[in-house]
Amino acid sequence: MWGFSRAQAAALLVMVVLVVVSPAVLYPVFLMKVLCFALFACAFNLLIGYVGLLSFGHAAFFGMGSYISAWTAKNWGLSPELAILLGGLVGMALGVIVGWLAIKRQGLYFAMITLALSQMIYFICVEAPFTGGEDGIQQVPRGRLFGFISLNPDMAMYWVTAIVFLAGFLFIHRIVHSPFGQVLKAIRENEPRAVSLGYRTNDYKLIAFVLSTFVAGIAGGTKAIVFGIATLTDVHWSMSGEVVLITLLGGLGTIFGPVVGALVVSAMENYLAQFGAWVTVTQGVIFVACVLAFRRGIVGEIGAKLRLAL
Repeated sequence: MWGFSRAQAAALLVMVVLVVVSPAVLYPVFLMKVLCFALFACAFNLLIGYVGLLSFGHAAFFGMGSYISAWTAKNWGLSPELAILLGGLVGMALGVIVGWLAIKRQGLYFAMITLALSQMIYFICVEAPFTGGEDGIQQVPRGRLFGFISLNPDMAMYWVTAIVFLAGFLFIHRIVHSPFGQVLKAIRENEPRAVSLGYRTNDYKLIAFVLSTFVAGIAGGTKAIVFGIATLTDVHWSMSGEVVLITLLGGLGTIFGPVVGALVVSAMENYLAQFGAWVTVTQGVIFVACVLAFRRGIVGEIGAKLRLAL
């Protein structure tokens, strides 16, 4: 069902159990951060892991989803589910424009075009009145889900975030294991052959790009509602770099890799904060060690060893 193998179904069950029981052990706000970045990384992984397109501009869609959700929730008084959905739709609309301009290029050229367009969006956010400039949009209310369930308690907000994450995760998994997803994999492996079979590869890549930006916008909007703030950090190029590291660390082209990568990176940022200025150096050493020890990423290496054992 839904294209899950037995191993993947077992892994999904473990992940759901951990999502349910983790608040009893860990701080809910930390867990919500992990889930938001995990969803963002899953969206990015759909593009690079299954289509082979490296985007250096995904922070634009994540950040604009964050800004739009925050602004509409604060100024229009939209309920959180509508604000998050609107953030995703804006991310998707932006993805149509960026994708249409970039998708005909490949490799480094595609990456540089997405980076350049993302930087344009960043500078627009710096100057645009509605973003608040350097201060961002602060004091964003969590509001009431469907108009009557208050999300001010952290646990109430956590369950909403968990549902959004699981829905996005299953949505991406279904895309990957659909006939459409099989065509995407064929394009990744050998695009000229896919063209020779009659597939309009640019159309498939554009659709995948737009779907990825929609989920990235949802992730950004959820993060804005959770933390009550949207800032330039969300749309800065460094956010694009962070999601690349999360995906590579967890396992490129694996369905659970981005989730594990988000957990590892968020945990490092949270628990290594005591080292002050040495945090970046420590993170760099850990990343280098992981890349050398886990060439396929953490989940990729685990999967390879399990296949050999069987």
